[in-house]
Amino acid sequence: MTGWKWDFTWEILPRLVVATGNTLLAAGGGYAVALVLGLVFALAQRTPLRALTMVTRELVEFIRSTPLLLQIFFIYYVGPQFGLRLSPWIAGLMAIGLHYAAYLSEVYRGGIEGVPKGQWEAAKAINLSTVQTYRRIVIPQALPPALAGMGNYLVGIFKDTPMLSVIGVGELMHTANSIGAENYRYLEPYTMVGLIFLAISLPTAWFIRQFETAVRRKLGLIK
Repeated sequence: MTGWKWDFTWEILPRLVVATGNTLLAAGGGYAVALVLGLVFALAQRTPLRALTMVTRELVEFIRSTPLLLQIFFIYYVGPQFGLRLSPWIAGLMAIGLHYAAYLSEVYRGGIEGVPKGQWEAAKAINLSTVQTYRRIVIPQALPPALAGMGNYLVGIFKDTPMLSVIGVGELMHTANSIGAENYRYLEPYTMVGLIFLAISLPTAWFIRQFETAVRRKLGLIK
């Protein structure tokens, strides 16, 4: 039972490849939800409606202050008591999206607050509506400085997808656990999972840094 078995490694590889696709799908879906919902959270905290601003701010702080694992359990297991019956996949995507939306909202907020005051005043002077001001002036200027943080959270979401195994989502860790339980061997599946995460995370982080640099250079923010 000790030592590395290459024949076993090649045998389980196809299952891990399929699970890798599921992991990427979960990470991409959760990130898409977080991007949209994070912007909603950020804008909701800047409205003249003080009640909405306060509620959103407290919600964001609550989400940031509680573990993702607890939020996954709450949505999947507690949700049905309130009529919210979701499949493991949907519950997992919602939990990851909601959790990281709270963090991305702060990234968006930092970018928005970094837009020079004169830009806001210019938009007001030419009678742009609030929606037009954000869409045509503020958001395009706020995103480049926020790219680094946004990219970091994409990698963070990918590395947090193993938490979805607790509700039966067939991602990498869940598949590795199943393989180990079936064959009473955990060395190969767990090592392979670690290598797969490393092989995806490092190039992704590098690409994000290069993309951020290219965008900032195109906008004249760096030489």
